[in-house]
Amino acid sequence: MVRPPKTDGPLDRAFAIVGHVANQAKAISVAAIANALSLPLPTAHRLVGNLEERGLLQKALGSKRYVVGNQLVTLSAKVIGAAFRTASRHAVLRTVAGEIGEQCEIGVVRDNVVTYVDSVRVSQPQGLQFNPGEAAPLHCTSTGKIYMSRLPARAREKLCRSLALTKYTENTIVDCDTFLTVLDETRRRGWAKTNEEYVKGVVGCAVPIVSPDRELIACLGVSVPVARVSFAELDRFIPRLQKAAALLSETILQTDSEDETLKDA
Repeated sequence: MVRPPKTDGPLDRAFAIVGHVANQAKAISVAAIANALSLPLPTAHRLVGNLEERGLLQKALGSKRYVVGNQLVTLSAKVIGAAFRTASRHAVLRTVAGEIGEQCEIGVVRDNVVTYVDSVRVSQPQGLQFNPGEAAPLHCTSTGKIYMSRLPARAREKLCRSLALTKYTENTIVDCDTFLTVLDETRRRGWAKTNEEYVKGVVGCAVPIVSPDRELIACLGVSVPVARVSFAELDRFIPRLQKAAALLSETILQTDSEDETLKDA
């Protein structure tokens, strides 16, 4: 006799707590978690404590309320990176890079740093090259701007004022108020671009890759020498990038077998 899988064990409850905290727009108390998930308060305290010990949850600064922990953020970024490194998704990246004729990359944010999980270079390397595993700052990359622009206003400003806005080129934005204005523009536009802000002579733009419920998963971007494409001309890449991002969004939750079916179709 096959027994049905358990759905109310300690692991199920722990996953439910992590999922509930991750869905909140602000820090949440243990009592609120217990109430939302119909858990006894002592059980919620025990499970939250276990999750905190493992870095999957952490207390918000100066508070007894909880947010997702650094270990969970790191793990989620690794999972997203692994999900993108499949044949069909790399093929989407290769296709859009071929259409544009420039390097394209997929980036995620991990511990307030942009990490690139896949890239395709179709032309002779010049200037900036983002290779898988490499990292870059939030404030001078298109992916970082998209990530920060999608945060709630207060969280966006708090993060901006906590970052070391290092000046990499004469165009790097190092004034927080100016940067917040750029983030407001990015949020309204829905995509971002950079004007020789990280490496002199290189411009770039990126669009979000979102889940079915419109949550940010990653960003799809292009980096190009300004000698070939001016900052103003970057706008012409956006429709192709958005089309590819939509395709990546559709395939990200599919299984590898479904990937192969799409690939062979």
